[in-house]
Amino acid sequence: MTYQTYDLEFEGYWRESNWSGLPTESGIYCIYAGTHNRETGTVSLRCVLYIGESNNVRLRVPEDPANRRDEWAKKLKEGEQLYASCAKISPSGARKRAEAAMIFHHKPPCNTEYKNNFPFDRTTVKTSGQNLHLSDLFTVG
Repeated sequence: MTYQTYDLEFEGYWRESNWSGLPTESGIYCIYAGTHNRETGTVSLRCVLYIGESNNVRLRVPEDPANRRDEWAKKLKEGEQLYASCAKISPSGARKRAEAAMIFHHKPPCNTEYKNNFPFDRTTVKTSGQNLHLSDLFTVG
């Protein structure tokens, strides 16, 4: 492998009740804890709970193993809900490497793999769009 840079433009934020609206494309997704203000129609996100990847984000996020969803829910404070955002990326090798870089750099509490080990060469990730609580630019490896 060689040095690689990934540009990830995040879309979202989808409340758990609206995860059926997530894109069907290959991508990286972030699960957040947050609240929705009905009066203003705005979302306040407290933190990133989990970062994952899939060849079809819409199918993966709501059907993630129940124990993982339960783990996410245990991190919610009173009145909070789960939210998702995602960035399109393919192929699977690029997706896995970018996911690993995101996890290694951000260390979300519900991830275990890649939190303390980055098994790839030097990697730079640029994030934009709906990327609250994510670094705009970072390099690992």
